[in-house]
Amino acid sequence: MNKATVIGAGLAGVEAAWQLAKAGIETELWEMKPLKFSPAHKMQGYAELVCSNSLKAMRLDSAAGMLKEEMRRFGSVCMTAAEKCAVAAGGALAVDRDEFSEIITKLIDENPLITVKHGEVEKIPEGVVVVAAGPLVSDSLAADIDTLCGGRLSFFDAAAPIITAESLDYDCLFTQSRYDRGGEDDYINCPMNKEEYEAFYEAITTAERAGVHAFDERHDVYEGCMPIEAMASRGADTMRYGPLRPVGLRDPKTGHRPWAVLQLRKENADGTLLNLVGFQTNLKFGEQKRVFSMIPALKNAEFVRYGVMHRNTFIDSPRLLNADYSFRNREGLYFAGQITGVEGYMESASSGILAGLNAARHIKGEAPLILKNTTMMGALAEYISSSPSKDFQPMGANFGVLPPLNEKIRDKRERYAALSARGLNDLETE
Repeated sequence: MNKATVIGAGLAGVEAAWQLAKAGIETELWEMKPLKFSPAHKMQGYAELVCSNSLKAMRLDSAAGMLKEEMRRFGSVCMTAAEKCAVAAGGALAVDRDEFSEIITKLIDENPLITVKHGEVEKIPEGVVVVAAGPLVSDSLAADIDTLCGGRLSFFDAAAPIITAESLDYDCLFTQSRYDRGGEDDYINCPMNKEEYEAFYEAITTAERAGVHAFDERHDVYEGCMPIEAMASRGADTMRYGPLRPVGLRDPKTGHRPWAVLQLRKENADGTLLNLVGFQTNLKFGEQKRVFSMIPALKNAEFVRYGVMHRNTFIDSPRLLNADYSFRNREGLYFAGQITGVEGYMESASSGILAGLNAARHIKGEAPLILKNTTMMGALAEYISSSPSKDFQPMGANFGVLPPLNEKIRDKRERYAALSARGLNDLETE
C-alpha cells in the first residue's frame, strides 16, 4: 500500500512529508495545532521557528553552510521557503519567521499527495510511519514512544560540553584509565595543580548561569544530574571528590597524582570529538568557554556543543536507530528531528529529508539510502546511529563529526573548505 503517516509538522515533519510526496507516496501529516499547542509554540502554521529566525552561516566553508547546500540538492522545502523570505543577516541565512511558516504551510496544504490531519496522536499507528514529534512531544505520545524504546527515552537534556580533539594542548594532558582499568587511551586526562584548581573553583562559583523556561523546570532531574557549578557551590573540594577526582591517576610528567583532573571521553568512533565527563552545566555559553578554558589542556578548546539543561525529549538513537533513521525493532518505522538526537533547525530538517526519502524507498521495495560520512547529513546520521558513548548527547552540524582529510591542512578555513568540497563531491556520487 503506497501510503505513509508523518507525525509532527515541524521542520523535520514537513521535510519528511515533502520527500514522500515527491516520491509519489500518499501521506497523512498529523499536526496538533491549532487544537493543542505545546508550551513553546504560538503560531498556527507549520515549521514554526521557536527560538530564533537564524538558520546560521551560508558560506560553504562552514558546517552550517555545507549542511544547507546538501539539503538544497535534495530539494528541501525548508530551503525553498528560506530563500524566498530571507532577511539581511550578514553571512548568515535569516528569515522572516512568520513568512517562513506561511510559505511552508501553503506548499504543504496545496500538495495533492499530502493530507494534513489536525489532532493529537497518542499512539504510533500501524504501517509506514515517520515520527517527527519534536523535543516537546505530547505526554501521551511520549509514553508510547518510551514503551516502544524500552524506557530509553530522555525527557530532559542534561548535557556536558563537547570539544574537538585537535584543539587540545597535548603538552598539558595524559592518557590513562583510572587504576589502569580499560584501554590506555579510553580517557584523556587534563590535570590541574592546586593553584590552577583554586582559580577554576573561584571562576565557576561566580560564573553567570542561564535562565530556565517555565516548561524546562524539572527540579528532580536537576538534582539527579547535578550541574558542575551547583556541585562547586557546595564546597571547595566537592568537585575533587566528584568528576574531578584524581584518585587512581598518575601524571607521567610529575610522577604524582594531580590535585584535580578533568577526564575527556570519546564522543564518536574516530575520537575527533570529546565529552567533558561529569560537566553537565547550566552556565551561559560564553561563561562555559571562559571558565572551562582555564583548565590548561583546554586553553584553546573549540566547543562544538555547549552544555545545556532543558526539556528535550530524545531517544537513545545509537541503540535504536539505523543510519537511514529507521527503527531497528519495527519494520517501516522511522524517526526524524530533534527526537533522534540531531540538534538545530536545519539539522532536524535534514534528518526529515532522509527519513522521508527512506520511508518512500521502503514502500517501493528499494534499498535504503545511507549517505557517506564525509557528507554532513551522512555524518550526523552515523553519529546518532552509532555513537559509542553510553551517555548519548544530541549533536548539531560541525566539522568534528566528519572523518579527517588524508592530507594535513594547517589553515582552519582552508581545511574546512576542503572538507566541505569533499563531502559535496561525494554527495553527487551517491
